[in-house]
Amino acid sequence: MRNDLTTPDGPASYPTGWHAVVDTWLAAGVRTVFGLPDDELTLLAALGDQPIQLVLCRDQRNAVFMATGHAVATGRPAYCVVGRGPAVGNAVAGLVEAATGRVPLVLLATGTDATRFGTGAFQELDQLALVRPVVKWAVRVEDPRLLAGTLEKAALVAAAGAPGPVYVEIPATVGTSPVPRRPSQEPMPTGSLPTAPAAPVVATAPDVPAVLARARRPLLLVGGGLRHRDEGGAVQRLAERLGAGLVVTASGRGAVDERHPLFCGVAGLYAAPAVRELWRHADVVVTLGSRLEETAVDGWDALDPAVQVVQVNIEAADLSPGWPGPKVVADAVVTAAAWADADRPEPDPVWVERVGRARSEALATAQSRGKRLRSGPALSVLDVLDALDGAVPRDRILVQENGLADMWSYFWPYWTCHTRGGSVVPSEQTTLGFGAAAAVGVALAVPDRPVVAFVGDGAFNLFRADLATAANAGVGVLYLVLDNGGYGWLQHQLTENAAEAADRFRFADPAGADPTAAGPGHHERVTRRGDLAAALARGWARCAAGQLAVVEIAVRLDDTPPCLWPADPTHPTEPAEPADLSARTTESGETSS
Repeated sequence: MRNDLTTPDGPASYPTGWHAVVDTWLAAGVRTVFGLPDDELTLLAALGDQPIQLVLCRDQRNAVFMATGHAVATGRPAYCVVGRGPAVGNAVAGLVEAATGRVPLVLLATGTDATRFGTGAFQELDQLALVRPVVKWAVRVEDPRLLAGTLEKAALVAAAGAPGPVYVEIPATVGTSPVPRRPSQEPMPTGSLPTAPAAPVVATAPDVPAVLARARRPLLLVGGGLRHRDEGGAVQRLAERLGAGLVVTASGRGAVDERHPLFCGVAGLYAAPAVRELWRHADVVVTLGSRLEETAVDGWDALDPAVQVVQVNIEAADLSPGWPGPKVVADAVVTAAAWADADRPEPDPVWVERVGRARSEALATAQSRGKRLRSGPALSVLDVLDALDGAVPRDRILVQENGLADMWSYFWPYWTCHTRGGSVVPSEQTTLGFGAAAAVGVALAVPDRPVVAFVGDGAFNLFRADLATAANAGVGVLYLVLDNGGYGWLQHQLTENAAEAADRFRFADPAGADPTAAGPGHHERVTRRGDLAAALARGWARCAAGQLAVVEIAVRLDDTPPCLWPADPTHPTEPAEPADLSARTTESGETSS
């Protein structure tokens, strides 16, 4: 039942502004909202028995992360509600993550009434000034008659073009006072929002097809802008038509089939040594839906300065100025399809064979190095990834952090994304705790798919305040918590680069986490390789039944991912045996790792 109040003398009206908000959500098909509303709680009264789930969080930052995960999983705007003042301050980190990750999100916040500005009002803050640098659009609704239209526009701005977060501030009087409803007002369903111009608009060097026709050694990079976009396989067809080595950014994983014979893994920092060599010989690089951030272009200094980098992005502002070559403002999928269907010479078989050899070498090197790690005396992060493959169906979505231990999952082929949309990672900001919270939003968005959060203990501890929130929301998320005692990445930097300070400062606690502090849901801790598979199977069984499950796994601080290994692939050096700092002691006094 809609939240309007009809009167004999005129159009319907809403008892409060928050009733108008709820009605807008209902018309747009929104069924899940995240947040921590202010103490007036008018929103809760407006929701009443409406078919909208409000996931009440303990921490505003987690609420925005959850909404971000929901939006990443659906490709449509997600909604979050917070109070004012410090509540908006707490939400800024989530807005930064959504902005950098190009995620469509609408944050609604309470605001101090204009009549009280400058009076020292409770939680008074210039919230618009605080959020404007990290959102696509920030607006404050002073006129109740504009509330419904503003919410419509917010959804459009969040989803159109390059997606991003939008901020809508609702002053207390607007939120709690009657709001008129326009007789013909029907919000646009967010699923029908336009996302891109249909035809390419070439910004520079207009003869891109000629550049591609001359390419004999091309590489094709797919970024996060192609999430949910290429159902028809246009990108894969373009790679085959060009004979291009196919690579992705971390956020682009799940956009292409990683089993394809041209697929060579994740670009830049996360590239296998054999794949990095392809950059030394490429004559054209085509990038689709990527801003070419620092981690994605790590190692690109090997490119010949004459190599053309053809960039395709939906927003001109997202084109990188650091690389020569044509820059195209367009829908990357539409453009890829057009280029794939164009007449061109057959791919160079020598280059195609070289790409295949790089892929094979990456697979073989990972198998060799992985075998040594897996056969060592101590439990490895690779053992956890193996057990994950064995315990959880392959249509799962892996929601990742970007710490020292969980970063292992960024490296193909040590971990392979088996299904479309099967990977959700933080943006280039790599905000600590994002993945742990975002997994809740992902699980609520796609309840028919298994969701696994692959996180470090530092990130998980930031999220713990909302572990009960996740349990109460009824999500069957499996949390695999890699416990190396704290902030492993910082401890690694300290050990490697400031060893003289290591005795005074410490980012990781060798005592490990307290398993009794896990909170609600199924929980167990694993310290031995032999116990791992059964523990993950038990955890997943609980998740399949709709319960939360946490499996904490003791791992070593020196179990570092490949980006920290020597660069020469012919002389692989695996991590050393456990250092004193990474040892763990069980309740029985037995040391394990």
